[in-house]
Amino acid sequence: MHKKGRILMVVAQRDFRDEEYQEPKEVFQEHGFEVITASERKGEALGKLGLKIWASTSLDEVSPRDYEAIVFVGGDGSSDYFHDGEALNLAREAFEAGKVIGAICIAPSILANAGILQGKKATSFSSQRENLEARGAIYTGIAVENDGKIVTANGPLAAQKFGEKIVELMAHS
Repeated sequence: MHKKGRILMVVAQRDFRDEEYQEPKEVFQEHGFEVITASERKGEALGKLGLKIWASTSLDEVSPRDYEAIVFVGGDGSSDYFHDGEALNLAREAFEAGKVIGAICIAPSILANAGILQGKKATSFSSQRENLEARGAIYTGIAVENDGKIVTANGPLAAQKFGEKIVELMAHS
């Protein structure tokens, strides 16, 4: 099958949310996208529920221009990226390059902290509402929110829809 492009999924080395990685990844692959997984460093990454995956690249090696979309996976571990220069720069560079950007659960705080949610509708796990609003986001609290090329979602139950919305956006970009 002809690949439509590459999607980078960014996970924490530990305690990413398994469903928020697996379900969108399956959606992306079903639609013909190549999925690359990145983390703080190359190697094994461990999900909160025990899923073991392989991060084939590290954040410091990633350039947003090599991907059609950048997706930040949630779970407790993603808070490691809230103030991580590499992750914040990746989000900013992807935004400036006009890429589709996704973040789910608590990961939308990475986008907020990168300064790319100002004036944009966004959602997240409820614990991040204050942070998103403090950084200029218009918090909606719905399961999946889309504003321009940014897709945010509130948690594992929205993982499938989150993946589908990203694919839908990519079809139009």
